[in-house]
Amino acid sequence: MTTLHEPTVTAPADALSVWPVSTAEPRPGDLSVGGVPLAEVADRFGTPVYVLDETEVRERCRTYRHVFPDAEVLYAAKAFLCRAMVHWMAEEGLGLDVCSAGELELAVTTGFPPERIVLHGNAKSPRDLETALRLGVGRIVIDSPSEIARLAAAVGPDGHQKVMVRVVPGISAGGHEKIRTGTEDQKFGLSIPDGYAQHAIARILDQPQLELTGLHCHLGSQITSVKPYIAAVRRIVGLMARLYEQHGLILPELDLGGGHGIAYRPGEPALDLTLLARRLRAELAEACAAAGLTVPRLIIEPGRGIAGPAGVALYHVLAVKRTGAHTYVAVDGGMSDNPRPALYGVRYAPRLVGRHSTAATAPVTVVGRHCEAGDVVAADVELPDDIRPGDLLAVPAAGAYHLSMASGYNLVGRPPVVAVADSHARLLIRRESLDDIRSRDVGL
Repeated sequence: MTTLHEPTVTAPADALSVWPVSTAEPRPGDLSVGGVPLAEVADRFGTPVYVLDETEVRERCRTYRHVFPDAEVLYAAKAFLCRAMVHWMAEEGLGLDVCSAGELELAVTTGFPPERIVLHGNAKSPRDLETALRLGVGRIVIDSPSEIARLAAAVGPDGHQKVMVRVVPGISAGGHEKIRTGTEDQKFGLSIPDGYAQHAIARILDQPQLELTGLHCHLGSQITSVKPYIAAVRRIVGLMARLYEQHGLILPELDLGGGHGIAYRPGEPALDLTLLARRLRAELAEACAAAGLTVPRLIIEPGRGIAGPAGVALYHVLAVKRTGAHTYVAVDGGMSDNPRPALYGVRYAPRLVGRHSTAATAPVTVVGRHCEAGDVVAADVELPDDIRPGDLLAVPAAGAYHLSMASGYNLVGRPPVVAVADSHARLLIRRESLDDIRSRDVGL
């Protein structure tokens, strides 16, 4: 563990509004996060590299617990997971939402209590279910009718498993059509208007080894408005009322998923958690009172909202190419470590760090090193006009859905993850090496 000391000077809030709160600019052009200069992280660990502010992660966990004191908060592991992250979530009192046997086993073998874990997935494999039952996962979210019989058979006549049912409330919300999951006619969940949700619930009630504890929905990702969540509460409580009339069923839990949006560039909106919590509590209480129901315990599943703003990606510039009206700045990473711009057209605000430039800014497109025209890190962003090979670029809001979605494209190897806190930097995940890649290739 290395200690890197420097004076702390807070940079202008508007310039660094999407960076970790600990970000400081002790000298023009030199940024630090968690008391650690980003240029020193790049020198020590190489680039591309992800920097994760541990204090920011923990503070965001505490914010969720403070704003939702009566709710169960589950960290959505798909956003980013490693053993250190599992440990931090356990210490901060959060549960986990996992989507595979791999995520589940990593969490449990790190020491996370399996009863505080919920397993999701629209197409759970036999290994997913077997692992969940063997390790004693807290709840399994049923996503399709065929899963009911499979799960009941796996549990066995003398077994017991708590389950929830994922319902589709028919609400369109999210930052891009590919991440809107609350609408009808898509792969997730069971439709309320078509009656599929009610039919599945009736089947579950006929399986004595399955205990239905509540309903689950997830509207999508990168949602910055409170309104879709309020609409979802109304529709789901309406379903709960019908279930009470038909079966005398009172469900003690309501899981509204996550999808809480963050700002990726200065000036962009982020979901107001305080407003969300207040409006959800009021709407849930009012809707349940009108239906004569007991208010269920709320469950939420933030992933991006915890990890996203705590992460920074660092790249070195490899080439600068000026072609006609465009300037392309090519870096040593790209879609293999962050496919989101190619998938969703995500926009970032990279910044030159490690040196102070007095040059005027000019619009450039930061591109990756991969053999795809769509390998764009940040399109049409302002950077100093004297940007040159060897410069260091930092991309904020990079803690979620970057490394977790990384690929082996062009066999460049996935980047390392470095945690920073209290002027210390430590390696959490090492860089994927050529030896790692070769060891999986057993064809000769």
